[in-house]
Amino acid sequence: MEPVSSSSMKVTLSAVDTYETSFTPLVVIELAQDVKEETKEWLKSRIVAKKKDGGAQLLFRPLLNKQEKETLGNKENLYLVGASGLRLLLGAEAVGLVRECTDGTMRAFTYDTRRSFRGFHDDNDDFLTMAECQFIVKHELENLRAREERMIPGYPHAKLYPGKSILRRLLTSGIVLQVFPLHDHEALRKLEDAWYTRFSLHYQPIDSIRSYFGETIALYFGFLEYFTFALIPMAIIGLPYYLFVWEDYDKYVVFASFNLTWSTVILEVWKRSCADMTYRWGTLVMKRQFEEPRPGFHGVLGVNPVTGREEPLYPSYKRQLRIYLVSLPFVCLCLYFSLYIMMIYFDLEDWALSVHQESGTEWTGVLLYVPSVIYAIVIEIMNRLYRCAAEFLTAWENHRLESAYQNHLVLKVLVFNFLNCFASLFYIAFVLKDMKLLGQSLATLLITSQVINQILESLLPYWLQKKHSMKVKRKVQALKVDMDASLYKQVLLEKEMGTYLGTFDDYLELFLQFGYVSLFSCVYPLAAAFAVLNNFTEVSSDALKMCRVFKRPFSEPSASIGVWQLAFETMSVISVVTNCALIGMSPQVNAVFPESKTELVLIVVAVEHALLALKFILAFAIPDKPRHIQVKLARLEFESLEALKQQHMKLAAESLKEEPRGGKTETGA
Repeated sequence: MEPVSSSSMKVTLSAVDTYETSFTPLVVIELAQDVKEETKEWLKSRIVAKKKDGGAQLLFRPLLNKQEKETLGNKENLYLVGASGLRLLLGAEAVGLVRECTDGTMRAFTYDTRRSFRGFHDDNDDFLTMAECQFIVKHELENLRAREERMIPGYPHAKLYPGKSILRRLLTSGIVLQVFPLHDHEALRKLEDAWYTRFSLHYQPIDSIRSYFGETIALYFGFLEYFTFALIPMAIIGLPYYLFVWEDYDKYVVFASFNLTWSTVILEVWKRSCADMTYRWGTLVMKRQFEEPRPGFHGVLGVNPVTGREEPLYPSYKRQLRIYLVSLPFVCLCLYFSLYIMMIYFDLEDWALSVHQESGTEWTGVLLYVPSVIYAIVIEIMNRLYRCAAEFLTAWENHRLESAYQNHLVLKVLVFNFLNCFASLFYIAFVLKDMKLLGQSLATLLITSQVINQILESLLPYWLQKKHSMKVKRKVQALKVDMDASLYKQVLLEKEMGTYLGTFDDYLELFLQFGYVSLFSCVYPLAAAFAVLNNFTEVSSDALKMCRVFKRPFSEPSASIGVWQLAFETMSVISVVTNCALIGMSPQVNAVFPESKTELVLIVVAVEHALLALKFILAFAIPDKPRHIQVKLARLEFESLEALKQQHMKLAAESLKEEPRGGKTETGA
């Protein structure tokens, strides 16, 4: 399929009407209350202007007209943005959306070949999902760039330069407060009914989640479901193990060995499941777009040697100096502080044990668990405080790309969270060598962290949102005006909802859970069972959070879980080392080598290396993509190369036709 030419795109775009007064609102833009009129008019003109004139060619209108604002006494500047069906289809081509064709292949959508795509009809408004439409509108707004303007009209301090994203400058200058997509309450109700309102065991409607929230969030819920079911074998084996041989530590060799194989296989099989889903959704074959500078990036204005555009430039050596002279020492200081808190925890454990040994009552027996509970709460507080500091430092490092920013942030947070959550367990296992205390600490940390996360992430925000919702409903019901208040009420409700900051915290919670299960679960076999129970409730609480607590997030195309796949694989490698060390410390293995501890250490190290080799062999032997996906991708690549070859041959033939004519003219002259 040949892509539509730029000239035909312009001709088609020029026919799009941008002055419809009635349209389906997709996105809301909230401006500050004191924004000047000239700024509003300029922004409106840029949003509705034709593409050839540097506009976004979208539909735009205020939520309330002047008379309604005066009647309601509303001073808020809320605007609705939408797009015509034709504009959205052309936008789908611009962002490179991939859809299934009638022949079963996945191809990038083009307007000229629209009838060859499955499900497309001229009178069909459902070809693009609402999430895709909102993503297209967001893409067009973000790509609204300055031309000749040097500042935002009415705000001399808000500087612009050719090629600068206008929306990003408006956001960083505080002129635009927020931009968010609207919920579709009918579709949301159907999704909720199929997702979490029924109290029964069933698979999640992952494809419906993807249609409503986009691929990134659907992949998180897909991974959560997959990981939960992958934990069930560990839970089934661990339950009788805990009930019958809990004190018999000689037997945990078998459990640890199963743990090693399990942690490797589930991650490799997930890659295949992920490839299968993302191919079906079209994101696996979606071309990666050139990444723009992130909104917070700043520097001296210059010309990007790759794009030729004017943009801020910042020397990489300055960034490296900030990383190694400030960020790295700060992270090390935080790690030291975490270890210091850990030693205080062990002092509390010793105190609680001494009190229990002196009196031996039921109350002092309960007291044995108090230090672990307090330490688990302190860990959660430290993790959240450190997260804020890590975000500030990573932003201060001034990374140009959002991907670089996310990678550095993930690295900082994972290193601290790993040490903060697991250092005490390593200390108990390999320094104190107290397996009973290790199991008790693991259970307390796991259960306490799960309870705290459920309360802070879902229940508390939901309660606060319900209170705000009742307040807005009473305010709208008190209106005595002749207008349709349903949209007005919806926008007022949603604009005050919290903003969903992405799947970072959700994946981090699963990462730490994976660590508790894979690193030390052989000494506390119920860890997997508690993780399964938590995750069944986590599905519902996270679904509630997405549907009722937070604003609807913009859809983001994604082909995998990204850097988190590497994080889970790294944890899996560490679990091999940890479990081998635990096996080496077991009385069963020590009995085989009663005298030569050096020989025991060498054998354990050799076994650990052999298991790591087996792990990497398994990772290599299990293909990341199923065979049928590999064949389809290879076919697409072949067809693309053939099309490119045909295009070159066509150009060469045209040049050969013109060459003799040029020669005759020259001879005659």
